Amino acid sequence: MLFEEVANYYDKLESTSSRLTMIDVLTEMLLKAKKGEVRDIIYMTLGTPAPAFKGIDLGMAEKLAEEAIATATGESRESVDRSFKKTGDLGTSAEQMVSTGRLRRMGSGKFDVGDVMGTMLKIAGTSGPGSKDAKIKLLANLIAASRPVEARYIVRFALGELRLGAGDATILEALSQAATGDREFKDKLEEAYNICSDLGLVGETLMREGKKGIEEFKVTLFEPIRPALAERLPTAEEILARMNGRCAVESKYDGLRTQVHMDRAKKRVEIFSRRLERVTDMFPELTQAALKEVHADSAILDGEAIAYDEATNQFHPFQETMQRKRKHGIEEKSEELPLHLFAFDLLYLNGESYLNRRYAERRDELERVVKGDGTIRFSDRIIAEKPAALDKYFDEAVEDGLEGIVAKDLGAPYIAGARKFSWIKMKRSYKGELEDTVDLVAVGYYRGKGIRTEFGFGGILAAVYDDKRDMFETITRIGTGFTEGMMRTFKSTLEKTRVAKKPARVDALVEPDFWIEPRYVVTVKADEITKSPMHTAGRHREGEGEVGYALRFPRIVGGGIREDKSPEDATTANEIEEMFKQQRKTKISEAAP
Repeated sequence: MLFEEVANYYDKLESTSSRLTMIDVLTEMLLKAKKGEVRDIIYMTLGTPAPAFKGIDLGMAEKLAEEAIATATGESRESVDRSFKKTGDLGTSAEQMVSTGRLRRMGSGKFDVGDVMGTMLKIAGTSGPGSKDAKIKLLANLIAASRPVEARYIVRFALGELRLGAGDATILEALSQAATGDREFKDKLEEAYNICSDLGLVGETLMREGKKGIEEFKVTLFEPIRPALAERLPTAEEILARMNGRCAVESKYDGLRTQVHMDRAKKRVEIFSRRLERVTDMFPELTQAALKEVHADSAILDGEAIAYDEATNQFHPFQETMQRKRKHGIEEKSEELPLHLFAFDLLYLNGESYLNRRYAERRDELERVVKGDGTIRFSDRIIAEKPAALDKYFDEAVEDGLEGIVAKDLGAPYIAGARKFSWIKMKRSYKGELEDTVDLVAVGYYRGKGIRTEFGFGGILAAVYDDKRDMFETITRIGTGFTEGMMRTFKSTLEKTRVAKKPARVDALVEPDFWIEPRYVVTVKADEITKSPMHTAGRHREGEGEVGYALRFPRIVGGGIREDKSPEDATTANEIEEMFKQQRKTKISEAAP
């Protein structure tokens, strides 16, 4: 498939504000592609040369891209820089300069998807002396052979700023529609994706092998499983009612969600983050511990890595644990802030998937194969049958500096990639106001006014995620809690994902000064949840007219953007609705004589 055709489809995606239209465009593109091209097209549409766990970074900085555009078009580097400052998008600058540059040579447009992906992988694999010039030359050659629309998306892809707005769920629905004629097979595709975390592989398998290939997907070592997620409830009574009167209750650690894959024969360990990024090299003590302390031929553990001071028996705050996510100074930081893995689940053992086994069986096997008193520990837990026991354990966890608890259904399987009531978290009680924090997605931002004019940033428009509709619904505007340093960081980060109009997966009535791709998650504290005609959070669930939910007096907490969470990990519209109901219930209870 010629890349020019793909670029034209991308142009259509960029111009639509309808998610359903986006699915139709993607479907048409996938049907036009050869079976062997589907994987690369999916990666490219997601703006990456490979799944996150492969750890492939194009490493193309804006300055290098400017040099490549100048080389390809015959323009000066200064001209490219002036254009970039005017357009705010190097892709658009490249498109214009391919059309009007001094060389004025119209590319043939006769290269295909494989040519583009091959060049991008060469760029990613180029390092050492002379790598800068080599990367510029590779990108410049591709731009020089491009037609204007191709140049736009080639440059954006190289920079990791494709801005198409197509999320995982959107592509899964398009794949289902392309292969079966409707979107009904999406759930089966998602199950396969949840156990391999490779959307390109899922797409290629579907196109080559059909439904049967998808239904036979199996867990594979060193391909991360998308983590199970928890719903939330505010009281022990409600949790036990959901769990049929008996459940495991584990401490909830405020650390880094970590999945450890180990193969003893190969002496290989790989560690993946909540966002399925490979972080093995960052945590050398966990790598060593997996080989020493896990008594199995092969295994996959799910747990929470957290900086822990054994001398004082104290957990470090999340902000300190986050300092361990780094590319430089790893050894020094591991000595200063040593990590422990608090393992809470076993997903795979000696070549066999444990996802469909009962929680109680998985936990028993985990405690059998792991030593449990070294660098790898077990999450603390009890079995609770009475609300009083659960509440007591919760209070002790909070007193120990932990976030709260997670209750788990003893008979439930591990539900990869989904938020279900087989796991229920309780972080704090509600007493008429919102005491818990929520994780929101930035979908737009505002210009700075008054004393914030110099920062060019005044706050963000934030949304929750509706996992049923695969949409981001606005819930609040946030202008409080930002330090001067944070405002500068937010401005420089968010402006890179600016788009000309509201993204197709954003449901909003409020208009920010600038729309952005829903990519970044922030943690927010507020006084309470209120009803609002201005915001769309929960609006489609409400059933009481055109009204949604909003946050009263919201402020940013936690130091800024949550790099460990993806937009789809944000607080859901359903969670907001449940929190609002409990808040109202508590207020009524407190008002009663």
